Amino acid sequence: MDTVRLGQTTVPAVGIGTWNIGEKPAKHAEEVKAIQVAIDAGAAVIDTAEMYGQGRAEKLTSEAIKPFDRSKLYLIDKVLPQNAGYQRLEKSLDRSLKLMQTDYFDLYLLHWRGGIPLAETVDELVKMQTKGKIRHWGVSNFDVADLEELWVLPHGRECVANEDLYNLDQRGIEYDLLPLMRANNLPLIAYSPLSQGDRLSGNLTTNPLLKELAANHQATVYQIMLAWVIRDQHTLAIPKAASPVHARENVEALNISFSTDELEALAKAFPKPQTKEPLATI
Repeated sequence: MDTVRLGQTTVPAVGIGTWNIGEKPAKHAEEVKAIQVAIDAGAAVIDTAEMYGQGRAEKLTSEAIKPFDRSKLYLIDKVLPQNAGYQRLEKSLDRSLKLMQTDYFDLYLLHWRGGIPLAETVDELVKMQTKGKIRHWGVSNFDVADLEELWVLPHGRECVANEDLYNLDQRGIEYDLLPLMRANNLPLIAYSPLSQGDRLSGNLTTNPLLKELAANHQATVYQIMLAWVIRDQHTLAIPKAASPVHARENVEALNISFSTDELEALAKAFPKPQTKEPLATI
């Protein structure tokens, strides 16, 4: 099973994303069940944010994890940039903790850069660590210049992860951001690792190579896509658990390993970007 290390904790390299869950009451029971099925299948990480449904994703997640041992789970939450300063960060954190019905988050991320000075945000994150409300902190949607600014701050190197868009369709971070992160041993949390159910291009589920690999591994194309994202053991993928069946399939992708020839074929079919691409924000 592929794993990744976040701070002092090693976790399975496929977690559970919660973007857009909790939005439709008719899907509530299925979304709760999907998270629970993924945990039963071996997932430990659940990634959410105060922005997602204005707390509805956090509330649904808290319901889903209620039957499980909290100490066995790794909960990630994110603070909005406008709330990431001296006046609001702790209030936002406390609100999210209350919605999630937990005393602490394993990892708390700045969702993206905003107008509040980064040094102020880091000071507050370190303070929340000291208070025991978060175990570790990190960032999201940071590019090269953002990381370089972060790392010169007094506590900047204590950041344990950067969450960014990454999948076979969107590989822009491979141009300069991902090499920088690898050189500095900063893990990647990959959101939309399934290209939003292949809605971004619509070309992956029909790709001949991916279909061939899926047949060879007795897997789905989506499982091949996930296995590719986590292939380096420095990446945590957080696909959304849309249904119980897909949730289980996502976690089972942890057991897929590629041969050297397969990796070379994938690299040829999906080449690295030759120019810098703008980052997305989710």
